[in-house]
Amino acid sequence: MSPVIGVILMVAITVILAAVIGTFVLGLGDQLGDTAPQATFTVDGNDSSVINVTKTGGQTLDTSDLTLSVDGERASNSVNAGDWQTGERKSLNYGSFASPSGEAVVRIIHDPSGNAIYEQTYDFS
Repeated sequence: MSPVIGVILMVAITVILAAVIGTFVLGLGDQLGDTAPQATFTVDGNDSSVINVTKTGGQTLDTSDLTLSVDGERASNSVNAGDWQTGERKSLNYGSFASPSGEAVVRIIHDPSGNAIYEQTYDFS
């Protein structure tokens, strides 16, 4: 009985090691931690250099991980106001570059993953 259990354990260990090594060789392990959080937003309006955005759903976000982009141009230090919970409204600063006029694509980008977690065309006129 004991040789059978030994063989089963050796096969199980081999399969587990092959799965772990295969994950790292194929680079799948790098992608696991780089997913953007899920959240929804609405743009409430804009002022001379800020866009007012309300978080309408999803998980709480650390704003230090977020960047505002308007028509592909990223605003430096645009989102840095602590945790952002559902129902909270934040004024996101885009004053580091020229104020857009007319329609522009507004994106909130999660910097660790590089993925946009929000994208909408907004009329700045």
